[in-house]
Amino acid sequence: IGYNLYTMDLKDLLSTALQKRSSSLIEPHDQALRLFNGFYEGFPDLVVDVYARTLLLYDYSNSTQTRESFIRAAQIFYLQQLPWLTCVVQKVRLSVDLEQRRGRVTWGGPPARKIREAGVMYALDLLINQDASFYLDTRNLRTWIREHSADQRVLNTFAYTGSLGVAARAGGANRVVQTDLNHRFLNLAKDSCSLNGYSVQKSDYLAGDFFRVTGGLRRHGEQFDLVIADPPYFSSTSGGRVEMAVESERLLNKLRPLVADNGWLVAVNNALFLSGADYLAVLERLGSDGYLSVEGIIPVSEDITGYLPDQSIQLPVDPAPFNHPTKIAILKIRRKV
Repeated sequence: IGYNLYTMDLKDLLSTALQKRSSSLIEPHDQALRLFNGFYEGFPDLVVDVYARTLLLYDYSNSTQTRESFIRAAQIFYLQQLPWLTCVVQKVRLSVDLEQRRGRVTWGGPPARKIREAGVMYALDLLINQDASFYLDTRNLRTWIREHSADQRVLNTFAYTGSLGVAARAGGANRVVQTDLNHRFLNLAKDSCSLNGYSVQKSDYLAGDFFRVTGGLRRHGEQFDLVIADPPYFSSTSGGRVEMAVESERLLNKLRPLVADNGWLVAVNNALFLSGADYLAVLERLGSDGYLSVEGIIPVSEDITGYLPDQSIQLPVDPAPFNHPTKIAILKIRRKV
């Protein structure tokens, strides 16, 4: 990715970014927000999130010496500017050490176990994986799901820790089925439901390979009014392979039979090297039979895309008409009578 590195002092960059987001940092400090996106805001070695009162520092540096200086500087800066913080976690994203990628507490503790978004509580485990167990870039999608899930049957595939499915429960869905390969991640989805007082039906949490689980749902004639596909960039199991840069069409075709007539299919593609135009072309090709149409695009919120100091940053490919490499499309499905 082409950047003008270190064009400003890091403290100045962090300060500018924090000022842009200051109106969102309100009591009781139980929200989640990206405080600094260095890939867009001038320092690609660093990304900073806050989850409730826990600061999360993502280190993307290849240099141990560089890392020690800028990570320490960032931690000092935020502890001075945000005195309500109670914990700092650092994750070294390019480390060969799994534990460093998952993160460690470097100040205070313990890490936050829950956050609130638009009145909905979500359980966290900030050290369970190399990410934070909760994706900030799908915040606007959770809003859309809450607004469109009343009385609906919802299937959330590649659910991870289930935030999109929990948003559907918050929106009044009749039934939400969540499926992921890892039962530990689905347990966080159950915790989120419990935090909000929603009942937990164990039969609606399906731990297993996507291809086998969805195949079983198809064989049993299951249909849903809203189906969500937010797969990882790449995954390979004995049941099949997911590679979102080149195979999103095949994956979506696996899900179309599960969508009821006039239902929704939410398609998320986070492949950095797949352009927005190419992704739309895939979706339009899927709709060439007249039974699928692109009904809308969900943008990624500005704390993720960054408050750009200038417009010179170039991504590997242009995500337009999407505003971020996390490309979110809302598809309408019609079935042959």
